[in-house]
Amino acid sequence: MQERDVDIAIIGAGSAGLSAWHAASKQSDSVVLIEGGEYGTTCARVGCMPSKLLIAAAEAAHHARDAHGFGVRVRGEIEIDGRAVMARVKRERDSFVSHVLESMQRIDAANLLHGHARFADPHTLIVGDHTRLEARNIVIATGASPSWPGFFEAAGDRLIVNDDVFDWDDLPASVAVFGPGVIGLELGQALHRLGVRLRVFGVGGALGPFQDEAVRDYADRTFNEDFYVDPDAKVEAIERDGDQVVVTFLERGSGQRLTERYDYLLAATGRRPNVDGLDLDQAGLALDDQGVPHYSRFTLQCRNADDSPGHVFIAGDANQELPLLHEANAEGRIAGDNAGRYPELRAGLRNVALAIVFTDPQMATVGPSRAELEQRYGGCDCIATGEASFEDQGRAVVMRQHRGMMRLYAEHGSGQFLGAELFGPRVEHMAHLLAWSLEQHLSVSRMLEMPFYHPVLEEGLRTALRALNASLQLGPAITERCMECGPGD
Repeated sequence: MQERDVDIAIIGAGSAGLSAWHAASKQSDSVVLIEGGEYGTTCARVGCMPSKLLIAAAEAAHHARDAHGFGVRVRGEIEIDGRAVMARVKRERDSFVSHVLESMQRIDAANLLHGHARFADPHTLIVGDHTRLEARNIVIATGASPSWPGFFEAAGDRLIVNDDVFDWDDLPASVAVFGPGVIGLELGQALHRLGVRLRVFGVGGALGPFQDEAVRDYADRTFNEDFYVDPDAKVEAIERDGDQVVVTFLERGSGQRLTERYDYLLAATGRRPNVDGLDLDQAGLALDDQGVPHYSRFTLQCRNADDSPGHVFIAGDANQELPLLHEANAEGRIAGDNAGRYPELRAGLRNVALAIVFTDPQMATVGPSRAELEQRYGGCDCIATGEASFEDQGRAVVMRQHRGMMRLYAEHGSGQFLGAELFGPRVEHMAHLLAWSLEQHLSVSRMLEMPFYHPVLEEGLRTALRALNASLQLGPAITERCMECGPGD
């Protein structure tokens, strides 16, 4: 076993790890990047990009079927060539991965270590069976992996996760999707539109990222017009029979007990940080009940077990805060920069929360949820709400995509915009506009001074902003009352 000394060791070569390496390398020439699995980020290999490729194919099929609504006749049945669909998904996916691998070529081979890393002591890592590495500072960027409850194991090798979907050579006939979160809804709707028979089962009533009950209920009704989703399913049994999974459940609405057979059970029930195999008990870090280090979200610095600040940093999905690519990049940059500067630290810029789900209609959230805002303001009625529907929005009607609603939030007294939940056509663009407005601390009145072209979907956003502005109570007395009960820490 070789022994090496370095200034900075980065565990994980995904989005956060690569971002950390670039930042740390500006501070030191002695930076090692360690990867235990395949090179190529989660986003490129099994996440953002291949899923959007599958969704794009599903949208093409949907638009072809829907063309009759515009007076356009498509001769015969729409045929889905599953092998061709998956061939394109894998071909383009491999291209995205190759771009990531090309970017890694700028890293000197001597500074790349392949193998599983684990702590031997706070400053020592054992990499595979070949290297003992002494590091002044360490960045944990090990990402996360799909997780599922134990009773799914009854499906045997018919239990799959989203990673497995992108290895298919052909589309299956049927899939039972468990988990109506971001992954489950995106893949579930896409597979349905590509001709795969499926149902989506959830627990507890959650649906995607929505917390606002009105938006969540509207989305629930809309999705169920397209495919079966039960956010609070009563599943009685999961069994394996031959090459299929047998699911027994109470059908939503009717309450009828049904037993159905599926080719696969797709577990989309969340992801767990990849920290279990790091032997963090040897690192001297303070850990939460999930075994994840306690850390500062502004410096990404982990705390030691004695509550003192330490030389270890954690970034990306490994810290379980915001499992999104842009957040992983930002966190990696902050963690790598601080690992290079330590013991000097700089608080990194953390942008407002922005999440987008590429279903149809799309789902998006900006800033804190309404419930989080009410908690932040101590339960005081200082939050105004503005609502608008896409059902009669001009451009949406023209496009025959007039399903959806949005709810925006602002602070009484100041009129400052606080956040939003959106469900509608192409709301990915409006979500960005709202995130930029929130980042700049704009008031609702100032947002309404911005130009809105005609006819565009953003006119629906203006309608919601006008409703929000009309619901605001403004003035010094209101401002003082809201300051007394919020916004808290």
